[in-house]
Amino acid sequence: MSSVVENILAGDVRTVARIIRDIDDGLPGVREVLKALYPHTGKAYVIGITGAPGVGKSTLVDQMINHLRKQGRTVGVLAVDPTSPFSGGAILGDRVRMQRHSLDEGVFIRSMATRGYFGGLTLSTRSAIDVLDAMGKDVIIVETVGVGQDEVDVVKTAQTTVIVTIPGMGDDIQAIKAGILETGDIFVINKADREGAEKTLADLRLMIDMDQKKHEQGGWVPPILKVEAVFDKGVAEFLEEIEKHRRYLSESVATLRFGRKTKMLREELADMVRNRIVQEVFDRLESSGEFEEAVAAVLSGEIDPYSACDNLVLSKLRLERDVPVKEDVRVSREEKAE
Repeated sequence: MSSVVENILAGDVRTVARIIRDIDDGLPGVREVLKALYPHTGKAYVIGITGAPGVGKSTLVDQMINHLRKQGRTVGVLAVDPTSPFSGGAILGDRVRMQRHSLDEGVFIRSMATRGYFGGLTLSTRSAIDVLDAMGKDVIIVETVGVGQDEVDVVKTAQTTVIVTIPGMGDDIQAIKAGILETGDIFVINKADREGAEKTLADLRLMIDMDQKKHEQGGWVPPILKVEAVFDKGVAEFLEEIEKHRRYLSESVATLRFGRKTKMLREELADMVRNRIVQEVFDRLESSGEFEEAVAAVLSGEIDPYSACDNLVLSKLRLERDVPVKEDVRVSREEKAE
């Protein structure tokens, strides 16, 4: 394990790629590596890019990489893609539009699967961010699968969250539904040469102006930028706004900075605890054979799935409840008939 940690800290690309793959697959031993790497994290600046499918997030990220590398900064990219129902891997694989940077030693690009996780980010993605941070990347860009009611999880990890939209997709209505005003630090209208760009800008500006409470408290007012990423128009100005937001966070009063960091850490730790409990309980149920027994009992009609779930979970966690867990709550076919 020590050699793996040393290689990652030294920036070895193959070791990093291998450990991220192991993280995504949930292989044993990875947690010890992550524990050893954690003291070396916290230096990278994490930018979250999210938006509806087809708005040009990958093209925008590609141009961001180009500009950041010209500034001499190293970049890590985690592109979170939908999960294949067959292989369990990311459907799109490493993004084609970013492949011109594949030979650049200062750039590391990796696609990761959502694995059905609502919120756009998996726990493995957060762990991969720590790996790239420890690797020494200056900027880490996380591009999520999309944006929707439950797909705004990137805000829990990124210092700056960018919402990408395009004209003509009804994103003003989608923005209200998703509540992205609370999560977006910067709004980008990509493909701004399309008809309706001004209307989209006006709609977003109106909704941001309606959020008076945040503004009155002297909080950050999200800027709205028109960009044509495919032609590299407006990307430099967009990166300047990200830098302004970074300075705003660093110059904010200590209570604001500490509160934001505490909230992010609290939510990350809560997700880790939930995931760990589910993993431990389910592994024990499978190894003991109790889960398969419960499946068979439900199939035969001897018990309902709700009671089976209660018995399995509560017996392992030894939780107390108002109604004690019965040793046998099976319902016979005769009782059902009555």
